[in-house]
Amino acid sequence: MEHPSEILVADRFPALRQELLRLLEDLSDDDWRRPTAAPLWSVKDIAAHLLGGDVWILASKRDGFHPPDAEMQEYAQLTKLVNRLNAEWVLAARRMSPRLLREFLAFTAPEVEACFASLDPMTIGGPVSWAGPEAAPQWFDIAREFTERWHHQQQIRDATGRPPLYDPYFLSPVLDTFVRALPLSFRHTMAPAGTVVRFEISGDAGGVWFLHREEHLWTLVLGSSNKPAAEVVLPQDTAWRVFTKGLDRERALGQAVIRGDARLASPIFATTAVIG
Repeated sequence: MEHPSEILVADRFPALRQELLRLLEDLSDDDWRRPTAAPLWSVKDIAAHLLGGDVWILASKRDGFHPPDAEMQEYAQLTKLVNRLNAEWVLAARRMSPRLLREFLAFTAPEVEACFASLDPMTIGGPVSWAGPEAAPQWFDIAREFTERWHHQQQIRDATGRPPLYDPYFLSPVLDTFVRALPLSFRHTMAPAGTVVRFEISGDAGGVWFLHREEHLWTLVLGSSNKPAAEVVLPQDTAWRVFTKGLDRERALGQAVIRGDARLASPIFATTAVIG
């Protein structure tokens, strides 16, 4: 069985940054104050969070600096830590003007892009926590950072009524990264070895993946000769929202096509590919 390949997106960050800066430049004063899908965060808070992400990357990956409390590895502790650091940063950044946020982002983003471009994507780094506790290759962590920047920009677009950034150049690798969270979501789902769940994301940026049950775990593969015990189809507009906690389970189920054993389809709707 063929497993999904590496996701190499280091060269796509500059185009994503340009889309963000054009978007922020076009916002009105009212737009900056609008609420978003992120609880308690305005559009301005989301922009500040993106800047905080850049600062973290430059401090940790470029400069090798890690605050002592960032060494916690257990997922529940990590989530608590990340949520606290995010809240502290966003609160402090409320002193910044929208113009200053744009100027800072215009400075930090190219530095982050250079940092990512300098890394060997095949070397092993830290884990991508929502996909499991195991150490992951750098390409996976860089792809995760790409999803962070894309989905937060999309939250701003949603909040301000701007067109979505669904060009497959951006969205395809985002969705391909998100689905790597599925095996962890299925870890407590019991089924005989050889059981297959087919998952399709419909739309120009979508694709088809299969969850294959091994003896003691589920793996993500690109094809299977076994007949699926369950099939799930989600539109791309729904799928990314499910993975980023932007859509509740009931609404997501209402937009899905499910065939076969609904129990085996259930973990897809509980999958989270963000920290927090």
